Amino acid sequence: MEPDRSLGYGGAFAQPDERVDSRAVFGQTMGLVAVTVAFFAGGAYIGKDISGGGTLALLLLSFVPLIALNFAVRAGKQSLAIGLLFAFGLMFGLGLGPALNHYVQADPSAVYQAGGATALFIAGFGAYGYATRRDLSSWGRYLFWALLALIVFGLVAFLFSIPGANVIYCVLGLGVFAALTIFDFNRLRRSGMEMAPVLAASIFLDVVNVFFFFLQLFGGGSRN
Repeated sequence: MEPDRSLGYGGAFAQPDERVDSRAVFGQTMGLVAVTVAFFAGGAYIGKDISGGGTLALLLLSFVPLIALNFAVRAGKQSLAIGLLFAFGLMFGLGLGPALNHYVQADPSAVYQAGGATALFIAGFGAYGYATRRDLSSWGRYLFWALLALIVFGLVAFLFSIPGANVIYCVLGLGVFAALTIFDFNRLRRSGMEMAPVLAASIFLDVVNVFFFFLQLFGGGSRN
């Protein structure tokens, strides 16, 4: 489920002598996140009945606009980057639609609880990352390895029977994405408007992953 979060790490930060309206960058980025979430929700609804093989193909194909987005930003094609961001959100939603629909059908309250917990989680850790004056760009390398270790643990837990593996995986995942959320909002504070699509993609991934970790915790009895 986890796309390559290394995209954009160590990206172009605004130089100290550049006067960047951080509030404008914040507003633009979070607006893009909101629209991308809307595309994701629409894709999840449209793709709720897609078969297992189709969802895997869509999740893999969603990497295409995500990677292309990074190149579009580097080339200065802002409008193209925004379009690719929305395409990524839509395809990602199509791929995860059946999984989300399973929880909606089995335990709707778990979806609402996960949504509320995600909003508080992102708001809290995001606020800290944006408010701190420290430059946390050095976290990027460590977070990449932490994310890789989380993926490896998830694969091991899938292949072998480990007592409480799902809870452990979700708790570890929330810990990793708490740090990623702090990191991404810290980058948001220090970046220029040209980086808004890349930052929006990163924060969108934080939101979706945190949501599904909470969904697995709250809807534990609804899994197959």
